[in-house]
Amino acid sequence: MAKFLLSLHVLVSVLFIGPVAVAVSMFPARARAALAGGTDGAPEAGSVRLLHRITQVYAGLGLAVPVLGIGTAQVMDVLGQSWLIVSMVLTALAALSLLLFVLPAQQAAVDALELADPQAPEHAKAVQGLRLLPMTAGVFNLLWAVVVVLMVIRPGSTTGA
Repeated sequence: MAKFLLSLHVLVSVLFIGPVAVAVSMFPARARAALAGGTDGAPEAGSVRLLHRITQVYAGLGLAVPVLGIGTAQVMDVLGQSWLIVSMVLTALAALSLLLFVLPAQQAAVDALELADPQAPEHAKAVQGLRLLPMTAGVFNLLWAVVVVLMVIRPGSTTGA
């Protein structure tokens, strides 16, 4: 059962967190181009909306990752190990950065694209919100990278690497 749950946990991680990581990374540049306007703004606006939708949907699906992870840890009897606790804290921080910073900034940019007047205050606010978005996306992706490394290396584990 442990091997099945671990395989499912890894598969869900790749399929659900991977698209979020890519969409979050691509979003700022696409949004900046779309908000800059011009005749090429329509295709960029479509890609911005799509990237935001991918982030939303796969973030929700990504909730399966920690759920399966906790189930797997229980079956493997490693729930109290420090590497796993650190991984859970980092996962929670990644989720919080996504919920508190990335998704609201993306939503503000998508909302600004809907405005007819690019001089509206909401448009300026969205452009300003995009300044921190690449850094926030980088932090989100870095947190997940550290979690993956911890899952592979498992410091102090008696079962592996």
